[in-house]
Amino acid sequence: MFSALEVANLCGVVNQTAINWIKNGYLKTFNTPGGQYRVYRDDLVSFILERGMRMPEVLQDVIGPEANWKSLIVIDDDVALNNAIKNYLEKNLQGMSVLQSFDGFDAGAQLADRKPGFVILDLALPGVNGQEICRRIKTDATFGKPYVIVITALEDPGLEEELAQMGADRFFKKPVSLPDFVEAVNQALEL
Repeated sequence: MFSALEVANLCGVVNQTAINWIKNGYLKTFNTPGGQYRVYRDDLVSFILERGMRMPEVLQDVIGPEANWKSLIVIDDDVALNNAIKNYLEKNLQGMSVLQSFDGFDAGAQLADRKPGFVILDLALPGVNGQEICRRIKTDATFGKPYVIVITALEDPGLEEELAQMGADRFFKKPVSLPDFVEAVNQALEL
C-alpha cells in the first residue's frame, strides 16, 4: 500500500500530480480515517500499465513472469467434455502441460499461480463466470496475458463481439471440434 507521496516518488512526478490523478479518478484509492489517500499495490500497477509508464523496480515482482506457453488450462464444469478436451490435447500437442479446472474460483487460483499460456474457457461456470475471468486475465498483467479460446453453448448474437472486446482471442460454439483447439493453439504459437 502506498501514500500519494510514495506514488509520486515511484512515478517520478511531484506530489500534486499524484493527488490530481487521484482526484480526477484516474488512480483508484481509499481514504484512511485521517483523510489520507492510500493506493493498493495492484491498483498502482494497473494504473502504470494502462498508461504505458515505466514500471518502478520495486513493483517489477508484481508483474511476474510471462505466461507459460507450454501450459494450457481447460476451464469447463462439464466434467466429461473437460476430460475429453484434456485427453485429446495431451495426445495432439506434444510437450504441452494440460491443466483442468471445473469452476471459476479454482480457475482464478490456477491462472494466478500457474500462468498457463493458453486458456480454453467455458462461459457458464459455477463461481465466477467466464466473461469475468476473461476480462480479468486480459486486463491484469499478473496473469501473463494468456491466449484465450472461449467455448460456449449460450445463444446470444452479440456474445462473440462482446468477448472480442474483452480480449478473447478465439471463439467456438458448442458442440466443439477438438481438432479446432489444436489448430488454434498451433496458430497462436506461430505468431
